[in-house]
Amino acid sequence: MSTAPFIAACVQVNASEDMKANIDAASALVRRAVEDGAALVLMPENVSMMTWGRQSTLANAMAEPDHVALRAFRALAKDLKIWLHAGSLSVLVGDGKVANRTYVIDPDGNVAAFYDKIHMFDVDLGNGERYAESATFHPGAAAVCVDLPWGRLGLTICYDLRFPHLYRHLAQAGADFIVVPAAFTRLTGEAHWHVLLRARAIETGCFILAPAQTGTHAGGRQTYGHALMVNPWGEVLADAGLTPGMIAEKIDVAEVACARGRVPAVAVEANFSRLPRQTGIARGLEKP
Repeated sequence: MSTAPFIAACVQVNASEDMKANIDAASALVRRAVEDGAALVLMPENVSMMTWGRQSTLANAMAEPDHVALRAFRALAKDLKIWLHAGSLSVLVGDGKVANRTYVIDPDGNVAAFYDKIHMFDVDLGNGERYAESATFHPGAAAVCVDLPWGRLGLTICYDLRFPHLYRHLAQAGADFIVVPAAFTRLTGEAHWHVLLRARAIETGCFILAPAQTGTHAGGRQTYGHALMVNPWGEVLADAGLTPGMIAEKIDVAEVACARGRVPAVAVEANFSRLPRQTGIARGLEKP
């Protein structure tokens, strides 16, 4: 493993229902990142297609061997000789459902790892926005890390961000960096995006790399943007704002050990079974 710092980049796009246009736009930003020295480039959730509704999602999903976007991104990684995180793609898995699947592609164009989104975005935001991913998507069942030349990358997707136990698990499995490709809604992004990403970095002592969708998409859906790169101390290194583009920063994996050495929370094993059983909840100064 190389201990030298390297440059990573996060891509931010406004994907439409035109897969070819989406692939071309994302690929252009990847090439721009490589021109800026990036050796690892990460793309957002639904990078090749932002559509609306179950029927449209199923109609635009593809089986893995035939997926146009996966084929294009594998060729791109090989051409540029980089590690490429392919955001997430809708992959047919049978039984009328798809997986929201992220891929990590090595510089030879091979798939080094993939991860299926575990936590389904089933919410009612109270402003007319309702989402029911579980009606269309099949949830993943396993956390995944992949070894890169500079350290270990943990894989998550969007709504996973709200489940800190997954991030702790990845950190304890040796992750130095955790990626969060997202299409966060504008409403929830304005309220929670920055604070949750910083919290996951602080809790794990990892770099958090969060490529994002931005702007208005099919069906009037609005995403928040603000692709972020956060260091293990919880400091924001770069913020992409609201427009399509990319951000790139130098990453020094030594910062992971430094942060965990200062606050070694990741090394503490949670074992609640060893705690004494409580017969009730303490209530201020009440007498026993």
